[in-house]
Amino acid sequence: MERTLSIIKPDGVAKGLIGEVIKRFENNGLKIRAMKMLHLTKKEAEGFYIVHKDRPFYISLTDFMSSGPIVVMVLEGKDAIKKNREIMGATNPKDAAPGTIRRDFGLEIEKNIVHGSDSPESAAFEIGYFFNSPELIPLTLILSPQGRGLR
Repeated sequence: MERTLSIIKPDGVAKGLIGEVIKRFENNGLKIRAMKMLHLTKKEAEGFYIVHKDRPFYISLTDFMSSGPIVVMVLEGKDAIKKNREIMGATNPKDAAPGTIRRDFGLEIEKNIVHGSDSPESAAFEIGYFFNSPELIPLTLILSPQGRGLR
């Protein structure tokens, strides 16, 4: 099993797409291990996207990501990083495949509804940025209909 981070960006939250995005992940076999809604400060957005600090889009991206509420999730499943990226589609909605989140709902490269980790290393950093260990619900509790875990 692999874990990845997914974010529903401010445009996705504002458009009321939280349920639709979650449904697409769950319908494709990804389980939510943790989830919360928050509003990043500019400084928090800068820290999260520090890897892009020297890129020309860094300022506009961090401005956008701190412009409204977001939903952050830890997804888990077989090949979760790859699967999440397939469900999201290409970064530019114009290049994304039909039926992907970004193609169906995104407007442009930054306002493309969702973010997802692109490697195991970035997933580890990104999950740790938003969640601590006790916030990650054991998969056995998620899979159990009684919430008591599988025995």
